[in-house]
Amino acid sequence: MGSADSRAEFSQVKAPEGGSRGPYNPHMRIVEMTAFHVRVPLKRVIRHASYERRESDNLVIRCVLSDRSVGYGEGLPREYVTGETIDEAFQLLRRSEFAAQLDRCHDFPTAVAMAERLTLAPIPGDDRACQGNAARCAVELAILDAYGRAWGEPLSHVTKLLAPELYSPRQRIQYSGVIATSRGVKVRLVALLMRLYGFRDIKVKVGIPGYNDRSRLHGIRRVVGPNVDLRVDANEAWTAEEAARRIRELERFGISSVEQPLPHERFHDLPELRRQIQTPIMLDESLCSLIDAHLAVELQAADLFNLRISKCGGFIPTLRLAQFARQHGIGIQLGCQVGETAILSAAGRHFAGSVADLRHVEGSYDRHLVHEPLSDEDLTFGRGGWAPLLVGSGLGVSIDSEALSRQVVRKEPLIG
Repeated sequence: MGSADSRAEFSQVKAPEGGSRGPYNPHMRIVEMTAFHVRVPLKRVIRHASYERRESDNLVIRCVLSDRSVGYGEGLPREYVTGETIDEAFQLLRRSEFAAQLDRCHDFPTAVAMAERLTLAPIPGDDRACQGNAARCAVELAILDAYGRAWGEPLSHVTKLLAPELYSPRQRIQYSGVIATSRGVKVRLVALLMRLYGFRDIKVKVGIPGYNDRSRLHGIRRVVGPNVDLRVDANEAWTAEEAARRIRELERFGISSVEQPLPHERFHDLPELRRQIQTPIMLDESLCSLIDAHLAVELQAADLFNLRISKCGGFIPTLRLAQFARQHGIGIQLGCQVGETAILSAAGRHFAGSVADLRHVEGSYDRHLVHEPLSDEDLTFGRGGWAPLLVGSGLGVSIDSEALSRQVVRKEPLIG
């Protein structure tokens, strides 16, 4: 892990400063693509009702174009979200036919269209069409980053090209605070720190065994006051029989939504649960593809979608889900996954900085959570959760090849 050979290999490929533009090489193609298993140590243990995590096994893809422009993409395989592990992601990439799908591109819109058409090998039994989403996300982002750098186009321009009705550029983004496992005096202290830091909205993890959610919410609301938006995330913790009672106990504290109250296996119980409570229901683990979205609308199972770029299969599929949500009167937020590095943080920043009507934005916890950042830039949000729009080409961040090489567990060439 992080050997001298891997460091040398990373240093062999350098992206041109600022990227070259189309007239200099009007028919660029992908000449190399490499998959890396990156083990990302976290600064602290992260727990919720479904999982406990001390480190994150991430898939990073590096894409090199014929003009030597370099792009990076990232996906976080999570078996309890999309049903894929890091090993299965590598197996899927090995089985996928890339050569026939990756054409020469003469401009950025052509590259975006190619990225949207990208499909990986079929997965038997994948009825929801989501079990390869993390792998697809990593490949797609690497392609968009590389071609964006080559033609001087930021990733946010993908929104302008594919979803102009959603395109709403802004100069800065405000992220949510999250309270995970704190309780007792500590949860009130954390809530006070978030209030002093200036967060406008806070998500509270609930449904953790041994925790008194009513007491925690009571303490948090007393500290942050009536004007901070509080929402809760159960991470599939409750049974269909207890969920309504649990949610009604928390409604007195003015929660704005409850995220994934039931396990996905009890998805068909959500319409009845909606009728029993006042709080809007947000889907997360049950919203990973357009198939999921269509079913949610058909059954009237939810009020809100939590869109996460890795679990949804990439920047473009996440855009398509946002379009679908708007067409059907469903609210949206942009979420993130624990252990995202600067690659996915940057992708999320471009999404949040270009897509209209996001209720909440999560992510960019980089310095607060990831032990060693992968980018030269610090993408961590600042006071109040505020962070600036990224304006550089592609993802708009420079990947630190030395830091990346130190966290690589294995690598496999996909092209070249």
